[in-house]
Amino acid sequence: MEYDAQMKNRVKRMEGQLRGILKMMEEGSDCKDVITQMSAVRTAMDRTIGVVVSSNLVACVKKAEEQGEDSEEFVKEAVNLLVKSR
Repeated sequence: MEYDAQMKNRVKRMEGQLRGILKMMEEGSDCKDVITQMSAVRTAMDRTIGVVVSSNLVACVKKAEEQGEDSEEFVKEAVNLLVKSR
């Protein structure tokens, strides 16, 4: 699978957020503020996982259909990946 620029940018943004959280901790920022930022990173990760899984699923289903194969197994695998990620 190829990871497009949008997916990579999402991960880079999360990396920046994590560095910011670490800086907040080192500076002794308020717990509520740190948790708010951590929650934002978790939400961003969840959404990025969804984007990656759905993009991969679309590619796999298209390929299976082109080859006359059943795509049901790909759908099950995608659902399992999403469930595992939570």
